[in-house]
Amino acid sequence: MKNRIFIAFLISFTFCFHAWSQEDEKKPSEEETTKVVIVDSVSVNDIDPLAPSRAAFYSAILPGLGQAYNKKYWKIPIVYAALGTSMYFYIDNNNQYKRYRNAYKQRLAGIEDEFYGRVTDDGLRRAQTTLRRNKEISLLVTIGFYVLNIIDANVDAHLQQFNVDDNLSFEPVYERSPIDGSNNFGLGLNFKF
Repeated sequence: MKNRIFIAFLISFTFCFHAWSQEDEKKPSEEETTKVVIVDSVSVNDIDPLAPSRAAFYSAILPGLGQAYNKKYWKIPIVYAALGTSMYFYIDNNNQYKRYRNAYKQRLAGIEDEFYGRVTDDGLRRAQTTLRRNKEISLLVTIGFYVLNIIDANVDAHLQQFNVDDNLSFEPVYERSPIDGSNNFGLGLNFKF
């Protein structure tokens, strides 16, 4: 009961405090309403709201196609290298898993296998477990790179629609101290109105 009263008091206090922080709206004068608004270099006609979804769709159909749609051609080899490497490890682990599994089955049937005399039965079981786990991890990594390819195309298409100019910049700064001659390095954030 005390908790409910405390929660009700806390909620009502929060709303009262919030109401005090509000200011009265000032009605704009006639002079303020007739001001001309100057739009930056990006006009409304330049923005394609379907570009991000189109880029993601293209990347889902064929990896790298969304990057080509965004005209980021340098990303295509990275996409194929990531997907190709992870698929290579999946296929290699799968082949090795089948090799050890077949050897274990042959050993259980009493037939001599390729690992006879070098690997014990327990070693064959452990190798199968390890290779199956590695195969599953490789599959998850491949799926992760595929999804990352789609997300990259979508985000890159979104970011192409932003206005980037010199009014907002984040750049490295280098200064030499006139007092002791030491070098000062840093980052500068500039915002111009």
